[in-house]
Amino acid sequence: MRGHQTFTEHFQAQVAATPDREALILLTERDGGLTPETISYARLDRAVRDLAGHLRRHVQPGDRVLIAPSARDLFVTGLLACLYAGAVAVPVAPPSGRGHHDERIAGIVGEAAAACVLTSVSEAAEVSQLLARTGHGDVLCLLADGSAVTGADAATQEPLRPFVPDPDMPVYLQYTSGSTRDPRGVVVTHRSLLANQRAISEALGTRPGTRLGGWLPLHHDMGLVGQVLHALWLGGTAVLLSPAAFVKRPAHWLETISRYGLTVSGAPDFAYELCVRRINDAQLAGLDLSGWEVAVSGGEPVHAATLEAFAERFAPAGLRPGALAPCYGLAEATLLVSGTRTAPAAAWRTVDAAALESGRLAAPTGPGRVITHCGPAASVDLRIVDAETCRELPDGRVGEIWVRGDSVGPGYWGRPAETAAVFDCRIEGGGRGYLRTGDLGALEDGLLYVTGRLKDMIVFAGRNLYPQDLERTAQQVSSLFGAASAFLVPDSRERFVIVQELRARSRYDVDLAGLAAAVQQRLNEEYQVEAGGVVFVRAGTVRRTTSGKVERAAMRRLFLRGELTPLHQRLHADVERLLTAGSRR
Repeated sequence: MRGHQTFTEHFQAQVAATPDREALILLTERDGGLTPETISYARLDRAVRDLAGHLRRHVQPGDRVLIAPSARDLFVTGLLACLYAGAVAVPVAPPSGRGHHDERIAGIVGEAAAACVLTSVSEAAEVSQLLARTGHGDVLCLLADGSAVTGADAATQEPLRPFVPDPDMPVYLQYTSGSTRDPRGVVVTHRSLLANQRAISEALGTRPGTRLGGWLPLHHDMGLVGQVLHALWLGGTAVLLSPAAFVKRPAHWLETISRYGLTVSGAPDFAYELCVRRINDAQLAGLDLSGWEVAVSGGEPVHAATLEAFAERFAPAGLRPGALAPCYGLAEATLLVSGTRTAPAAAWRTVDAAALESGRLAAPTGPGRVITHCGPAASVDLRIVDAETCRELPDGRVGEIWVRGDSVGPGYWGRPAETAAVFDCRIEGGGRGYLRTGDLGALEDGLLYVTGRLKDMIVFAGRNLYPQDLERTAQQVSSLFGAASAFLVPDSRERFVIVQELRARSRYDVDLAGLAAAVQQRLNEEYQVEAGGVVFVRAGTVRRTTSGKVERAAMRRLFLRGELTPLHQRLHADVERLLTAGSRR
């Protein structure tokens, strides 16, 4: 089934080949447990045709349709119905009532010039109100589960015939997480989607009929492409629980892997850390993880300490030492860029800290820093390039990661200048057509080491400091600490600030001044730098994207505008003067 030119054609072939096979197993939390609902390929196809017929009455081929239901069956059905109707799906998080997330949805509606928003009966009022108050009241709100849904063609009353697209037509627009800038809509075509499905299969060793899945949000590329569409591409089964069920009880995730025989499942680093911290011995005793062949870690920086702790904690449940697979990817390349289940070396190594700060990987001769590789390139041409000169760098040198290949999409929706600047880059003295990822890394022995984000980099006294390293070091000071965000403060003589969450109910009877001093001391000992400020805030203050990445640029803006509500802060005089001056403007 690998000769198809479009995902629509490929999915229809899977329906015809295995109509009674489970396509989706949806797990809903009830009374502390997870209740399954099974949807076969034939049932899913019928639902998709029904909804596509409804869509065709309201949209034309090529129109953009926001997919916003929180119900996972409606989300998957809605996305596939767009394919059948010839519309371009735009996956988004459902409205949450939180201002910045709702502003993001409204911004996407405007930029994509959406013809309609697909939602559910239970969420329609909230979606309609959001559209009205953000100036998009003319955008149609359609129900994915309404009584008007029917699978017949409106004109002929014959069974709906799926739209036949060109391989280079968009399947969907994947809006980037926006961790360092405003979100952009990446155009994902049938060609790039199928190319990345092949790359995932070759890198991770997935097989036809594989069961995979997890709890990741379906509007995010890792959940959509890696867990749902890859399962359907394989003719396998996607077993899905909700993000809320995982956060409430992390054991739900590993119990799902154990009970339903998932061979591939993955999540960002924080999820593995949460499992280590919150799954107790009794829950561990009931797990069988011997069939978990590939445990993907991606979507945010991968920490060696997390991998090591997770492997040790769940080894008694049968987790294989080599199952953990750090990977790297981004929406602009559909999903996967590098990774493998059979990496030829240990996933982490210690390098010289001073050399890393100067842009080199070297054996330690003094203080060391542990870094993790994300495997070899996965069916793409991957280069490390000096971001200023556009010259390719040799092995062991840190530079910007550039990639080229069929998985890379044609560009950003409606942004031709940015598309040319990001998707059609030329290496000095070499080829062109490369994607500038904005991520920093180095290649050594064919393995990619991702070291940070170019725009997040904190340049301090001529050294390159990575914010995730500073955040991780601060968090190690106390078990009371949650998420953190480190960023450089402008016009303050190279001062950086750490905003650190305190876990709920942990701020009472705690020496906050002493903790702030301890954070500054630890950073000074580790990096020989003085933090310009340590700010303690309530849990939930640190902004994250819908995929869980820290929004450092947003946190910097909130701090400089005085819009944070500190529980305690310790600021250098330079930073205090900057804030005072800003409040007077």
